[in-house]
Amino acid sequence: MRHFKKILFSAILFCSCFFNVNAQTGEVKGFVYDAITGEVVESINIRVNPGGAVYSTNSEGYYSINDLAPGNYVLDYYLAGYDSTSIKIKIEGNKVIKRNIFIKSIAIELTGANISGTYIKGKKEDTDPVITITNRQLTKIPTVGGSPDLVQYLQILPGVVTSGDQGGQLYIRGGSPVMNKVLLDGMTIYNPFHSIGLFSVFDADIIKTADVYSAGFGAEYGGRVSAIIDVKTRDGNRNRLAGTVSVNPIVSKIMLEGPLKKFKPGNGSSSFVLSIKNSYLEKSSKIFYNYADPSRLPYNFSDIYAKMSFNSPGGSSFKVFGFNFTDNVNFPASTSYKWNSTGFGTRFTMVPEGTRTKIDGFLSYSGYNIAQKEVDNKPRSSGINGFNLGLHFSYFNNRDEFRYGVETNGFRTNFNIYNSNNRKIEQFENTTELAGFTSYKLVRGRSIVDLGLRLQVYASLGNQSLEPRLSYRYNVSRKLSLKAAAGRYSQNLLSAFSDKDVVNLFYGFLSGPDNLPKTFDGNPVTSRLQKAYHGVAGLEYNFNKNSELGIEGFYKNFTQITNINRDKLFDDDQINQSKPERLRKDFIVETGKAYGGDIRYHYETKRLYMWATYSLTYVTRYDSINTYNPNWDRRHNINIVIDYALDKKER
Repeated sequence: MRHFKKILFSAILFCSCFFNVNAQTGEVKGFVYDAITGEVVESINIRVNPGGAVYSTNSEGYYSINDLAPGNYVLDYYLAGYDSTSIKIKIEGNKVIKRNIFIKSIAIELTGANISGTYIKGKKEDTDPVITITNRQLTKIPTVGGSPDLVQYLQILPGVVTSGDQGGQLYIRGGSPVMNKVLLDGMTIYNPFHSIGLFSVFDADIIKTADVYSAGFGAEYGGRVSAIIDVKTRDGNRNRLAGTVSVNPIVSKIMLEGPLKKFKPGNGSSSFVLSIKNSYLEKSSKIFYNYADPSRLPYNFSDIYAKMSFNSPGGSSFKVFGFNFTDNVNFPASTSYKWNSTGFGTRFTMVPEGTRTKIDGFLSYSGYNIAQKEVDNKPRSSGINGFNLGLHFSYFNNRDEFRYGVETNGFRTNFNIYNSNNRKIEQFENTTELAGFTSYKLVRGRSIVDLGLRLQVYASLGNQSLEPRLSYRYNVSRKLSLKAAAGRYSQNLLSAFSDKDVVNLFYGFLSGPDNLPKTFDGNPVTSRLQKAYHGVAGLEYNFNKNSELGIEGFYKNFTQITNINRDKLFDDDQINQSKPERLRKDFIVETGKAYGGDIRYHYETKRLYMWATYSLTYVTRYDSINTYNPNWDRRHNINIVIDYALDKKER
């Protein structure tokens, strides 16, 4: 596999040349921006006249219309909440025209309800089973201390449960927390939740979107076997210096943003955003929560996030960002915890002239360290830090989209702990992962199919995983859509505590260990990876632009899971080789299944927001001796949220 990267890069260059050489018709492409704020606008409709074909911008505000015969065209850009605009273009064979559009937002009165730019889309061309959370939605649920937070919203999503009121860990459709990959602007966040369990490390004021893939995610994501949470932050204000300050009994926060170079349509711009959040529950609880034992609320944390964005007139961009998140927990005369999470990274987007290809690149580093101090003073610590480097390419052909890319991930784990039987478990390991993926979204009439393939190479383990992915959507009508997805997944990372533990504030990480049992259920164990297969299917029905009903069923088959061995009694040395592996190995191998379904209803206007879900889930694990239900196996979950703004300005 040492020539893997060279082969993959050669294939990418070949694909780019092949597609560009074979472009025989004209194309128009570009970005659509809000003319006031300079933010990109997604889901803008673009009608091509003559012909009447309708296209739309993606989540980055980008559009590409190609395979246009030479001639004169008029493009109409429109979306509810924005003033429509039109442009004239002249298409010539084998030429690409770039047109960035600036569209003004307005307020439209429709049947007594004010509709802005946020509404539920009717006909869709996305195939992945994803729920997108917007900044506006985060403010629609009751919150602890009056401070909106992503972790509190995630708990109302179908298939999501929490275990206990501490630790802040989420179990998504049968998967344990370590099986979920959490990304912040492309950086891996190893522990995104604070110790008190009520707050995440993300500032709701700067979140642009959070995409939650609870099953069947596409080929661009890898390294986890259950779910993906992809959080993207917005750029800072490009027109003026602004900020907010908030204080509640638990947390205080300040956010500052502004332009480095002011935005003007057709010119480049740059901006910054800075967020600082700090809790003081350990002290404020003695005043506001004096009915509780002060020693039971010894939680304090602080978060800092900063971002600078540079945008060119042509639509290319470059972003630099970084964060530091800390936690301190101190139970008097008992246990104390401290952890620190740090990261920084860059992302860029390039739209080369004269091609149909868009290039996205990223380089990031993130680390997480935790230390636990007990009265016995035995060392208990865990650390993980690593980098992520990648290039993603998107090639647009009419409504079709071809995506491909390469990634390199490397991380180091340093683990040292004593289990409940006073046996020491430790690991120090460097791990390297290489990955390449390709996917093709094919749009034909009412059918949209996305065929993907990911090759995940765990170089330091000597294991690799070829992972096919498939997602499909069929638009029965403008209101009704059917969809399905399936895929194979793998990961190397595992949690440093047993899945049988209900609550554990010590949340450490391990790389795939090499001292696994030799057999599982009579079969040889040949891989150090955790593996799973997903299948999901459902329907979406749009009653109108404001309301949507979704029904979905899923099945996850975890064919190999690595877990901490809570039953270890003996050291795994020559003296104890006669003892059963179950009593001397640090880790055990398990399998598992998760299946169920959910129903969700979403209604949203300018002033009224409704969200209701019901989930039915079954989760089992098998450890070669017993079949058991883990603590997050919850049969029924119902969540209902209703939010109404009493005045038209939503104050």
